[in-house]
Amino acid sequence: MRTAYTADQIRAAEHVLMAGLPPGTLMQRAAAGLAAACAGLLGRVYGSRVVLLVGSGDNGGDALYAGERLARRGARVEAILAGSKTHEEGLAALLRAGGRVAGPSAGPDALTRADLVMDGLVGIGASGALREPYAALAEQANAARAPVVAVDVPSGVDASTGRVEGAAVRAQVTVTMGAIKTGLLVDPGAGYAGRVELVDIGLGPCLPDPDVAALTGGDVDDLLPRPGNESDKYRRGVLGVLAGSDLYTGAAVLAVGGALRAGAGMVRYAGPAEPVAQVRAAWPEAVITTLDRPTIEDVGRVQAWVLGPGLGTGDWAHELAAQVLGTGLPVLVDADGLTVVARDRSLLRRAAPTLITPHAGELARLIGAERADIEAARLEHARAAAAELGVTVLLKGSTTVVAEESRPVRVNPTGTSWLATGGTGDVLSGVAGSLLAQGLGAYDAGSCAAYLHGLAGRLAADGAPLAAADVTTAVPAAIRAVTAGGA
Repeated sequence: MRTAYTADQIRAAEHVLMAGLPPGTLMQRAAAGLAAACAGLLGRVYGSRVVLLVGSGDNGGDALYAGERLARRGARVEAILAGSKTHEEGLAALLRAGGRVAGPSAGPDALTRADLVMDGLVGIGASGALREPYAALAEQANAARAPVVAVDVPSGVDASTGRVEGAAVRAQVTVTMGAIKTGLLVDPGAGYAGRVELVDIGLGPCLPDPDVAALTGGDVDDLLPRPGNESDKYRRGVLGVLAGSDLYTGAAVLAVGGALRAGAGMVRYAGPAEPVAQVRAAWPEAVITTLDRPTIEDVGRVQAWVLGPGLGTGDWAHELAAQVLGTGLPVLVDADGLTVVARDRSLLRRAAPTLITPHAGELARLIGAERADIEAARLEHARAAAAELGVTVLLKGSTTVVAEESRPVRVNPTGTSWLATGGTGDVLSGVAGSLLAQGLGAYDAGSCAAYLHGLAGRLAADGAPLAAADVTTAVPAAIRAVTAGGA
């Protein structure tokens, strides 16, 4: 599992570690890792042109010392000094190694000639928009042809939240020191970080419980239920799906398909006549009940429910929601179901596990926030909604996050922009509902489903557009990849 931390947590851990080390030790460890990463990108260090963008803080010191190491290997290193002050020892070391310095006005010409750019403008303590000349240098770095390596965090990205307010450096690689910063895993910041490489500076024993975590394929493999010798379709989990309407028949087909492909022993689908016909044609494995009135009494026994995709938002949907959420079973609420509970949040006051899977607009309606604010601060809003509503929140979007009160927010690392197409959320609901029925808690079911769904999207797309049904088909391949240790 990859864990991430806020800037405050990192600084506190650094303070503890530095108390037992000679001055400058951590900076030298960071510079060594940074120089090695840059050398790897350059391939041939001797004769290469490296431009350092150097701010006033310790990030600038890391860049200067790394530049010194590259200069001693024959690189032509030029430092653009942007701050009102400069790390004196680092600057002296660079000059002794043959490096050169210039002011911000030299930035455009130097960056045009560069083979590699090192962004050491601001570090994890910075917040808010970059000021000049930092903002201009960030834009110039983004326009350069050379790869950009960010020191610890791209300048302009909030290390704790991933917020970006104004100009920010877009790095190909971010070399982060000691521990991954939360803002490197969450959009929009994650989109600026590129590949994240972690340099071990000995911080691990000093770190607190993480702020954020990201599952690996191995973690998902460990969590996924597996049938045993004594398994039958009932022991493998029976999921009830209330989805679809005469207007939105496809939602039912996709949700049921996602559930079946993710390993539910049985899927019981209940809905009106038109989606019933579509589900029966697509998935003859499903056990189907035609609903002539809004009641679940004839559906049969289930271990969990999926409620909402394409269901509608009128009295019919409200009555079904009230019945399902009135049970003591785990329930996943998605799509139209979220609109229903947004109008009547009392439905969510229940003791049983509840997993909601909104996008930013749906969460905005649930908690009375602005969609743009949620997009800009996904972690904070998902965490706050989980506490306010008493549910597990899977917030879909450019970075899918799973929040449950008193636990680290889980960030999904497998998403792809190709999943931004109609119906893929219905597939996700089916996958997560299947895992709920198989016995996972809402936190693990949501996290594993997001991982598998994202991986299935990547496999299905393979660099080209996809349809939601393609994702459904790819879910078993995603599970195979995880359980085989390949993802």
